[in-house]
Amino acid sequence: MDLFSDDASLVPIPIEDGELAMLARMPLPASPAQVLEQLIQETTWRAETIVLYGKRFLQPRLTAWFGEAAYTYSGLTLAPAPMTPLLNGLRSTVEDLTGHRYNSVLLNYYRDGADSMGMHSDDEPELGPAPAIASLSLGATRTFVLRHKLNKRTVKIDLRDASLLLMAGELQKYWLHGINKTAKPIGARLNLTFRYVA
Repeated sequence: MDLFSDDASLVPIPIEDGELAMLARMPLPASPAQVLEQLIQETTWRAETIVLYGKRFLQPRLTAWFGEAAYTYSGLTLAPAPMTPLLNGLRSTVEDLTGHRYNSVLLNYYRDGADSMGMHSDDEPELGPAPAIASLSLGATRTFVLRHKLNKRTVKIDLRDASLLLMAGELQKYWLHGINKTAKPIGARLNLTFRYVA
């Protein structure tokens, strides 16, 4: 299966207990580098502290939350900023490609290989029992790791510049996902995860 063909439609990725699909290169209003730079420059980034296992930790990346509703995870409540014209345009394209509606987007800014995302599920109640989450990557390629909660099976996917990954069905119920640190010299990466918050 070629996940990186030039076909402009999502390619299903076979996976148990959930739905996963990928588009190698999402159509953008400008070059991926230009969109990346504009988002970095026009976003007010935050270094948030979250609570894990009763302890407070500074997240190893910068974040921003846009949309129609507040969002709470790991003891942190994010108040939404209004969608910018660029984010609204990207959301519209993502909705057309995935067939799902989104009213919010979380931006994660990985400045280099030392920035990461711990293993987790996007299973907060306000996302519903089977959320569709669309993840647009811009910038440096990073490896997306999924691990099944019961049988511990691991799936790894390289998320390249302008790729779009859709997680849906019961994926969040049965799988954890994250981005590991890397010691390799690596450039900046921006990840936009579009979701619907009730």
